[in-house]
Amino acid sequence: MLRLPVTAVFLLIAASSSAFGQTREDEAGKSFRAARTEIAPQIDGALNDEVWGLANVVDDFHEIWPIEYDPPSQQTLVYVLYDEENLYIGARLRDTEPDGVTAQVLRQGSGINNDDHFAVILDPFLDRRSGYRFRLNPHGVRDEAIYQNMTDTQDDWQGIWQGQALIVDDGWTLEIAIPYKTLSFNPGTDSWGINFTRKIARNNETLGWVSRTRQQNPSVSGTAIGLSGLAQGVGLDVRPSLSVVESKDYTPGTTTSDTQPSLDVFYKFTPSMTGVLTVNTDFSATEIDDRQVNLTRFSLFFPEKRFFFLQDVDIFEFGRIGGGGMGGPPADQNGRPFFSRTIGLSSSREPVPIDAGAKLTGRVGDWNLGVLSIRQEEFEDVTATDLFVGRASLNVLEESNVGLIVTDGDPQSNLDNTLVGADFRYQNTRLPGRRSITSQAWFQQSDTPGLDGDDAAYGFGFDLSAPDKWSGDAKYIELQDNFNPALGFANRVGIREFDGGVDYAWRPRDRYLRTVFGGVSFTRSERLVDDSLQSESINARIFLTNHTSDNSSLSCSRDTEGLDEPFTILRRRNGGNVVIDPGIYEFDSCRVQVRIGGQRKLSGSFAYETGDFYNGSRDSLQPNVTWRPSEHFSLNVSSTVNDIELPQGKFTTRLTRLTTEVVFSATLSWVNLIQWDNGSDILGINSRLHWVPQAGRDFYLVLNHNLEDLDENGTFHSTRGDLTAKASYTFRF
Repeated sequence: MLRLPVTAVFLLIAASSSAFGQTREDEAGKSFRAARTEIAPQIDGALNDEVWGLANVVDDFHEIWPIEYDPPSQQTLVYVLYDEENLYIGARLRDTEPDGVTAQVLRQGSGINNDDHFAVILDPFLDRRSGYRFRLNPHGVRDEAIYQNMTDTQDDWQGIWQGQALIVDDGWTLEIAIPYKTLSFNPGTDSWGINFTRKIARNNETLGWVSRTRQQNPSVSGTAIGLSGLAQGVGLDVRPSLSVVESKDYTPGTTTSDTQPSLDVFYKFTPSMTGVLTVNTDFSATEIDDRQVNLTRFSLFFPEKRFFFLQDVDIFEFGRIGGGGMGGPPADQNGRPFFSRTIGLSSSREPVPIDAGAKLTGRVGDWNLGVLSIRQEEFEDVTATDLFVGRASLNVLEESNVGLIVTDGDPQSNLDNTLVGADFRYQNTRLPGRRSITSQAWFQQSDTPGLDGDDAAYGFGFDLSAPDKWSGDAKYIELQDNFNPALGFANRVGIREFDGGVDYAWRPRDRYLRTVFGGVSFTRSERLVDDSLQSESINARIFLTNHTSDNSSLSCSRDTEGLDEPFTILRRRNGGNVVIDPGIYEFDSCRVQVRIGGQRKLSGSFAYETGDFYNGSRDSLQPNVTWRPSEHFSLNVSSTVNDIELPQGKFTTRLTRLTTEVVFSATLSWVNLIQWDNGSDILGINSRLHWVPQAGRDFYLVLNHNLEDLDENGTFHSTRGDLTAKASYTFRF
């Protein structure tokens, strides 16, 4: 076991890396001097405290969408102050049509993409590679994210901060306070990367302070100067939680009760290095997964939602695998060396208790460091397991990284498993013609008892983009037959894969039609053992968007599947499975979709796909409707129906999802999710009453109840249920 020696190596790097190069200030970007205040403004959204008069006004915004660098349609004024404990941002967002300000969302934790909103992007290390995003809508609903893969966001990350907003006669105003205790930063510099964004939902307009190729992220931002004398107090957050659970199994008719205390401790050894300790970890209030229908031979990918694992998640990203982060499709995620959902969940996604865990993450000089150690309890026939992940990367060039990763342990079996990997991620957002390029190269080697040789994986690729012109990307990966990232994600091995595509974006100055986008993409997977085809897809598409975020698209694909063994595409409980024989299958299909902008009270989408499917045919319908009569209530109904006709049999898959939100106030909400699919014939109910009186203080009452149609006759019977009351309170020192 190499767990302890590797831990020592990573800690040695952390201790010694302060001697390496420091962060840089982008001299070509915009900048301003932040004003220090001795009197903290009251965070009520009114923006009427006299102290805001000390701040320099940032008002040189421009349009990002639809036409980058055009003058904005509305005026935006931003003020930045700071004191020893907090960074304060105030904004006056003027609007000549104040009745048109879109503010549909009142529930904390709900997405605000379709509302008017304001965002601040912070890069506290000024390394142009990492940072945070804090957003606020006109109701004061907070939304935060952490950047990963340099340009993508992990939106399930949570940080403690304050924000309030008010709708006023000439638009809306807001005030934000971000504690330094919530951030990691470099105390050796008084300059941070910073940027601002404003979304005007009714006309699909985005304004910004700094942008490049329509992008805003830590690599594309300005600079706030003069941030000195910042303190994080003791740097200690203690978050105890208590859960009381009553569960019932209806089949034997047994009821059990359990009381589980848990503890999370966050300590900043330095402003840039955070340690996290979790004991008897409790994930009972975590949102449940959305069900998915799988008509492929390969396992699906479910994103991480648990707070402990999302802390500084960006540091553990490797090789830009996933591209768009952990929410991308399974094909893009294949080959991840570390994916935290393998920990604390069985292969059937049932919770597995975690006795304790520790994590050390942060940045020292140009080094980005992460160490994770977990003790997972025994479950089923798997004994208690020690798990380790170590990650280090070094900032090189202007926007790039080179790094290594080590994992040790297997949470799903009693076998040992070790993986080592190295990666290089290159980015340049300053190419001529407003173009940018992102590329990557990586190598991994796993070691599993009983699997000798052919246990490596590697890949490389690039993405060249321009905002209004041609863009292209290409990627090659190879995962050998015995490659086994036990702490990662690999849904197909023993393959080589080629991916590529070309796109063209035309953005007319017509204020009605905003975007015309078209492209062609290609992907092909071959088996390494005999160079035979596993799968191939060629796709052509066109996409149109108007000035109110309505859009429509048409795409057509030619898919080829090479089956080297029988594929059971449908398993029936009472027998009569549908099995596709080995062979080469080539089939064509087309898909059309229309989407209504989400800023409306009634919005949604409708998609229809038809065409061949293996040696038969498939018709697919995907309606999705959302109704928001007010900010206090919303109803969403979505469905996916696949009618499939094959020589081996006809069948229909159905997945239906219904969500209601009852929002009593900005601090109290009741959300219900009902899901049913005819594959499992399980009707699942998840009901969550959530009270969040203040960021960092949460109280939940969660009901989960499953009903099953055991006889497949339309009659459902209760099979399992649990009711959880959970309280969590963060103490900051």
